[in-house]
Amino acid sequence: MSKLISALPKNLLCFSHLRWDFVFQRPQHLMTRFAREQQVYFLEEPIFDAQGHDYLERAQRDGNVTLLVPHLAAGKSREEVQLALSNLLSEVLAGQSMCDWMFWYYTPMALQFSLMFQPALVIFDCMDELSAFDFAPKELVMLEKKLMDIADVVFTGGHSLYEAKKNQHNNIYAFPSSIDKMHFASSRKEIEEPEDQAKISGIKLGFFGVIDERFEIELIEHIAVARPDWQLILLGPVVKISPDTLPRRANIHYLGQKSYQQLPAYLSGWDVALIPFKLNESTRFISPTKTPEYLAAGVRVVSTPIRDVVKPYGTQRLVSIAEHPEDFVQAVEYELNAADDAVWLSKVDRFLNDKSWEHTFSAMKFQMLSAMKRPDTLLAS
Repeated sequence: MSKLISALPKNLLCFSHLRWDFVFQRPQHLMTRFAREQQVYFLEEPIFDAQGHDYLERAQRDGNVTLLVPHLAAGKSREEVQLALSNLLSEVLAGQSMCDWMFWYYTPMALQFSLMFQPALVIFDCMDELSAFDFAPKELVMLEKKLMDIADVVFTGGHSLYEAKKNQHNNIYAFPSSIDKMHFASSRKEIEEPEDQAKISGIKLGFFGVIDERFEIELIEHIAVARPDWQLILLGPVVKISPDTLPRRANIHYLGQKSYQQLPAYLSGWDVALIPFKLNESTRFISPTKTPEYLAAGVRVVSTPIRDVVKPYGTQRLVSIAEHPEDFVQAVEYELNAADDAVWLSKVDRFLNDKSWEHTFSAMKFQMLSAMKRPDTLLAS
């Protein structure tokens, strides 16, 4: 009997529209795991602050990841920007065999300066429907189609996104964002709340994540007005919307962005966690990572009817779903008054049992090995 022994290329270059030091999420979870076995380079979008020559800043991040940040002079045309990025990328790859490289794309926009290279493996991790986001470049749809044409394997960030994309590629797999269970399960222990939250007394409803155009700010205000004794704790940066549009009430607390390591301590003080997203094109295919993270922390959850939250979390009665503001308040009250914590927690743990970033990483790696272009060594066993 024989088996096929495969090895992925020793270098992985990730093209990302998200910055490494922003919110720790899917790209960071996966790239830190690949960095155990490959040299991982994480290429961010450019910063236009170079004085004189364009240059590429290199920095090391925890987990043996090399961060690459292009610094370009301001005032360049779109064509000049792509040429500058192509030149900087050529410097990174100079003198190296492309058989030793795989390209991992989060943003199809990176094709504009990377298409001329032919790595051993091309992966498209389609974590969101980026074309539906505010300020999406008009050429994004066309570039995504091109990326679908050249990718060896495609992953999607959720089941809804998979259903929308499955006919666009013959080697595509759904990988909903997963969890680091041990990290968030520490919230179930008696741990001290951070000072800025500890001084807030009363029933605490919490949210962590990016506060952007997907965030239902009207719902937050409705909850705050309807139940002034409830305290709404909102953690995260405000992006792509004006802070002036956010509701300001005595019981709404914007505590800013927190590190990934800090989140369990905040969760430990919450009575209910919130997923207050709008229902529109930008949220149609999202699969919020925070859903299983909240649950792993042992915190009850109320969400608007995001498709990938409704199924499976809502249908299995792990999370309450409510669309209208009045129903949302009632759903929070239901979760606050629920008396079957032990039964519910046991059900949560059974559901999360086979879900982890380690499992996702291993399953993705298997599909990547299967999609390898180059022949592998056939060994007798």
